Amino acid sequence: MTSVHTSARTPTRGRPSDAPARPIAWALLSRALSVPLILGLVCFLPAVIAAQPGSGVRDTAYWLQLVLTCYAGARLATMILSTRRRLLQGVFWMFVYIAMGVAPFAQVVIGQTPTPMVGPRQDLVTAIAMVLVGCAAYDLGALLASRRPLRRRAPSVRGSGGGKAAVAHPLRLRLLVLLAFAASAFYVLKLGGPAVFFSSRQEINETVAASGVVTEGSNVGSAFIKGFGQVPALLALLFYTRRLATSHRARRTPSTVLVWVALAALNLVVNNPVSNARYWFLTVLMAFVFTAFPSSAAFYRTVLATGVVGALVVFPYADRFRYEEGGQRPVQSASVFEPLVTKDYDQMVMFANTISWVDTRGHTYGRQLTGSALFFVPRAVWSGKPEDTGVRVGQWMGLRMTNLSAPLWTEFWVDLGPAGMVGGMALIGYAAARTDRRYALAVTRAGPGSGSVLAIAAPLIAGYTFILLRGPLLQAVGKLAIAALCLLLITTFREQRAARRR
Repeated sequence: MTSVHTSARTPTRGRPSDAPARPIAWALLSRALSVPLILGLVCFLPAVIAAQPGSGVRDTAYWLQLVLTCYAGARLATMILSTRRRLLQGVFWMFVYIAMGVAPFAQVVIGQTPTPMVGPRQDLVTAIAMVLVGCAAYDLGALLASRRPLRRRAPSVRGSGGGKAAVAHPLRLRLLVLLAFAASAFYVLKLGGPAVFFSSRQEINETVAASGVVTEGSNVGSAFIKGFGQVPALLALLFYTRRLATSHRARRTPSTVLVWVALAALNLVVNNPVSNARYWFLTVLMAFVFTAFPSSAAFYRTVLATGVVGALVVFPYADRFRYEEGGQRPVQSASVFEPLVTKDYDQMVMFANTISWVDTRGHTYGRQLTGSALFFVPRAVWSGKPEDTGVRVGQWMGLRMTNLSAPLWTEFWVDLGPAGMVGGMALIGYAAARTDRRYALAVTRAGPGSGSVLAIAAPLIAGYTFILLRGPLLQAVGKLAIAALCLLLITTFREQRAARRR
């Protein structure tokens, strides 16, 4: 009788009675979706691209690119169908599938690239092969991480709120909010008021150039003004969003709601999609979405699945407000795949050009990565500071427009060669998998609660992954370093009691 009464009382705590039904329901749903999803990503879309008319040659580059596209599509499908949320890995494979798979495959088929390829065809073959090897190394690193158990920093008693974890100190979080408003207000006033943030990205750049913070040959001043004007505001919004999403008490506290509303309005000014780069706004959007819905597996899968469609259809046209009306590039497309060969996805061809550049100049043996790590040093102090990898390759190519991508594979290749690229990608895969596992524990179990630093950092890094993978690193590390600094300043490892988190 005792066992009967115990089992009858068990479902009354929370909603565990629903827990068995949800995995079963998702298992049935995933089996129903797995076949069309895998066929769509791995077979249907590559087949449609292969059937497009064009002057492309079906040589070794063609077949290697097809293999890379199918491989990335299979891995992306695995991320979507997985029962565990692999945030950083999912975003990585979404980028690889689109930017290093589908788009370059369309370029090979149609016979047109966004940036001219100056070297021999063999360099493109080498680039595709090295991306494929780098992806395999990334998978190997992730596999090694999955085999190693996670270490717990301190024992925790379930329900008591004990244990130590990285959380935001309440007082320092309020100071971060004040810093966000002060830095963003300075940024807005420096550029002439809020109106300029709703004009165009071109006008923003021209205003920054005219503000006097940019010195000849150095953008450190403008990078700091932009970074501190945007990043603290975003982080503060994410922390308050998580607090509202996870705490009933916070939602009933008018002051918390009012601060969130003010931070949302501030971000609409400094981080809006009109005056910011598309990759940065994508970071803002993904970080906010994954913070607002931290435990929704369905939402995670929806973001990855719809992200492919958005990257193919929406993203190439999202630069509508980049230029003034008279300077906008005309949108002329007879095929949905034409933007993939005429606009943004130059990652693979730039890897090929970088291989050609290295063949003539040699590897830089850590110089480029050192320049990225010391991004904050002005060129007036460091006269020999390296330029962006994309800029250096573009200048060597003789191009006037040198705002070119330098994907992460390229950065490793330039400095460390093939062995360094393989090791670097394996290390990144290992770190991403470990972070994903800790993030899943932070948002699904009794943990540090609404102040969890990892629950904010992981979505932010996931969104910023697009910028890091596209490169160049010298342009990308600035905002990431500012975010790391802000998180470091507000983080504490004190024990958090459960009563505070409710």
